[in-house]
Amino acid sequence: MTIRVLVVDDSSFFRRRVSEILGQDPLLEVVDTAANGKEAIDKVKILRPDVITMDIEMPVMDGITAVREIMKAMPTPVLMFSSLTHDGARATLEALDAGAMDFLPKRFEDIARSKEEAIAQLQQRVRAIARRRLRAVAPRPAAAPVSMSARPAITAAPARFSREPTVPLAASAGERRAPPRRSGKSYQLLAIGTSTGGPVALQAVLTKLPATFPHPIVLVQHMPGTFTTAFAARLDGLCQIRVKEAQDGDVLRPGHAYLAPGGRQMIFEGRPGAARLRILDGNDKVNYKPCVDITFASAAKVYGGKVLAVVLTGMGADGRDGARLLKEQGGSIWAQDEETCVVYGMPQAVAKAGIASESLPLPLIGEAIVNEMAG
Repeated sequence: MTIRVLVVDDSSFFRRRVSEILGQDPLLEVVDTAANGKEAIDKVKILRPDVITMDIEMPVMDGITAVREIMKAMPTPVLMFSSLTHDGARATLEALDAGAMDFLPKRFEDIARSKEEAIAQLQQRVRAIARRRLRAVAPRPAAAPVSMSARPAITAAPARFSREPTVPLAASAGERRAPPRRSGKSYQLLAIGTSTGGPVALQAVLTKLPATFPHPIVLVQHMPGTFTTAFAARLDGLCQIRVKEAQDGDVLRPGHAYLAPGGRQMIFEGRPGAARLRILDGNDKVNYKPCVDITFASAAKVYGGKVLAVVLTGMGADGRDGARLLKEQGGSIWAQDEETCVVYGMPQAVAKAGIASESLPLPLIGEAIVNEMAG
């Protein structure tokens, strides 16, 4: 079935460029374009596209406001285009909170080593998020500024898309299921890897963890280097645990989460209870920077089986090989279930390999981690 796309950007050149790239894929059809957010909202109501590509900065109505309005009127998967600047990172994270599913840099050369690879990535992202146009459960709450002293837990749910009426979150399968029974294993580290859909998924999980969480946490999110500083700061303001962008030499502390810097690799050195993080440039031949496999494999060497590793939504299979090494050492591996993933790639790779002992809906993962590691 052909995927119908609406392209939204105030630049006529960029609209043509994106339309031409998407038009090269036989599964994608650009049904129209729009020059601003207001025009996009009007066209969504008439055309009912399967996917929207959306710029952030536009006249008349910006992309973030447009996403919010579209999610209210007719929830539709949105891929944002962003500049790789600090302000661009903050705006992109706001767009994800508003309901956008994923983002790409506006400069395609920033996402790939060749023109052909960049074209393939854009086409692949649009196809991937189109597949997740499922039954809606609830809009994501807006991430309002939070007092650092209060630090309340705020939950977020992934947007679900269809042309059917919205179903309340409380009625979802994730809310009806009970978290898995505590295994009784002893842990010293929580490691989480994710990609497409990860920013919202990580927020949903980490805001469930108490300030007294007894173990350090490492986070690997496929994200550009200019984004991870802003993302870590955003999570730190929303969570009861502390969250920071990892730096070389950081000593791992309980109740602290360390986000791997974009464009670099994160590994461990030392021993459990006295481990440090090393942040390295890594090999240019590795597809992902940061790479879940590399961090998980390093965790297996330092922590052995005393790791709970969780693989959340994301394209590809990053995390499978590292999770296998952790499993061989006696670690526990969990995966997000297909129904609540934006893209069921990374968790599916782990599940299909028989590595994951649990496949859990996103709304339950944070609670299950607390029950398993801090209960």
